[in-house]
Amino acid sequence: MGKTKVSATVMFHEQIASDVYSLYLQVGEMAKEAVPGQFVSIYCKEGSRLLPRPISICEALPDKGQLRVVYRVVGAGTKEFSKLHAGAEVEVMGPLGNGFPLDACEKDKTAVLIGGGIGIPPLLELAKQLPCKTTVVVGYRNADAFLWEELEEAADRVVIASDDGSIGIKGTVLDAMEAEGVTGDCIFSCGPTPMLRGVKQWAFEKQIPAWISMEEKMACGIGACLACVCESKEIDSHSKVKNKRICKDGPVFFAEEVEL
Repeated sequence: MGKTKVSATVMFHEQIASDVYSLYLQVGEMAKEAVPGQFVSIYCKEGSRLLPRPISICEALPDKGQLRVVYRVVGAGTKEFSKLHAGAEVEVMGPLGNGFPLDACEKDKTAVLIGGGIGIPPLLELAKQLPCKTTVVVGYRNADAFLWEELEEAADRVVIASDDGSIGIKGTVLDAMEAEGVTGDCIFSCGPTPMLRGVKQWAFEKQIPAWISMEEKMACGIGACLACVCESKEIDSHSKVKNKRICKDGPVFFAEEVEL
């Protein structure tokens, strides 16, 4: 599966929560290659911002040749993207990285999909493509939530947590899982490192295999610059140290492969 750089057309773009935007891009054949958990790199037009911004794939629409990304405005690059309008052209490279293993959970099993913040969008396509039953657990800061209604359509069960208790159960995703008695046969998770650390420990204690997608600032997006490394248990053949390149070797890892 090779990466491709294309000039993509903005098909639809809207704000769906505070500083969170949903963007549909016409990318052609790239949409057929995308796997849940992968990401694309989107290039800014402003010349002073040379490096692309990595954004996870929320949905793949191969019949239309489109990819959907959902992103949060966190800096100058994503602020520029928030101004894009239908018909605009933007350079996109992808699909990049390794996605979630769709064959990890058999048809008669249940997968638990756990997401926090901007780690939630990749779970939508994952819930659609997994062959097994799915329970989605998502955590928000407050009631300014996004995608949960679409997740309810895609998954068999959705459990919601929020920091302030204004939507769902007050507390973390793990608090919500305990309150609702959530369990399963495998785990897929994406979100901030503290959440992933908790999910990894929970999975270890329950002896459930887990795969995690790590959020990290990236530079090249293709594994050449070593700007986005995490500590691994094994020596990496590229860097010769106990590192994994999140953009190239990940962003999805078997949880026991990496240190958090």
